[in-house]
Amino acid sequence: MYEGVVQDLIDELGRLPGIGPKSAQRIAFHLLAADPDDVTRLVAALTEVKDKVRFCELCGNVAESERCRICADPRRDQTLICVVEEPKDVVAIERTREFRGLYHVLGGALSPMDGIGPGDLRIRELMTRLTDGTVTEVIIATDPNLEGEATAAFLARTLVTLGLRVSRLASGLPVGGDLEYADEVTLGRAFEGRRLIEA
Repeated sequence: MYEGVVQDLIDELGRLPGIGPKSAQRIAFHLLAADPDDVTRLVAALTEVKDKVRFCELCGNVAESERCRICADPRRDQTLICVVEEPKDVVAIERTREFRGLYHVLGGALSPMDGIGPGDLRIRELMTRLTDGTVTEVIIATDPNLEGEATAAFLARTLVTLGLRVSRLASGLPVGGDLEYADEVTLGRAFEGRRLIEA
């Protein structure tokens, strides 16, 4: 335990996701030893992001105006929507340069244990986007964990009634991985998603 403002800084840093008490302490002491100009730039960046960044009114992705750059891009395929949990998932998919459609960010995943139900996610907004008939396929790209699977199953049941093509991202063995370290679910998915090898 430290005194006053140093402990306050450690406590605030410790509230950030993925930052434990030791990491918070290391960051706090790094900031104390850092050049004042570096700290000023960090404070300015934090203030600016809170002032300027909002969520896209259409998809829920981070944006600096009413719509994010993806929703504002007329070259994107308007018939495809990829449903993800968080804005960071949009970035991960965009890095692949494989998907040219639009996104819908749910803002999390179903988790009854944490009290997160369908009403806490942006599912109603997704259903509204699908009413005009433009979208023909919804790709569900939630995380391959218990909450992500529950969310995918719920969405699939809901969306199939609309007559849309609903697909789920394939999951399986990572490139460079070893079979002996793969869990049973991952191996099972790899068998389900296997492809024929053309001669």
